[in-house]
Amino acid sequence: MDAVYDKDCTLVGWYQPQSGYLYDAGMNWTAFVSNGHAFSAVTGNWLGAVKNATFQDQNGKAALWMPSAGAPESGLKPLKPLKPLKPLKPLKPLKPLKPLKPLRPLNPLGGWSPLSFDAWKSQN
Repeated sequence: MDAVYDKDCTLVGWYQPQSGYLYDAGMNWTAFVSNGHAFSAVTGNWLGAVKNATFQDQNGKAALWMPSAGAPESGLKPLKPLKPLKPLKPLKPLKPLKPLKPLRPLNPLGGWSPLSFDAWKSQN
């Protein structure tokens, strides 16, 4: 599992690259990744693109990032993808040990998303 942080380097969740599932800090299934895009596990709504180490908002701005996978990236507003089939709800995984807080990264070109983790995962 990869630790996921917001722009303030606050641990907000965990990403399981093998399954493409994103969990919040309490290990509740929050989102899933399909074809390079994140979708809400609750509503199935599109949340934004996923580029390398970064979960972006619907405008292409970096919202969440994984230090283990690289620096955060912002980009152009992506095209909204088709809604995929929602996967079956996974079993709740064991909570990993809390990692050390990473160093604050440089601001990505294009800046950070104004959305908090809760706002990002609740986008329509």
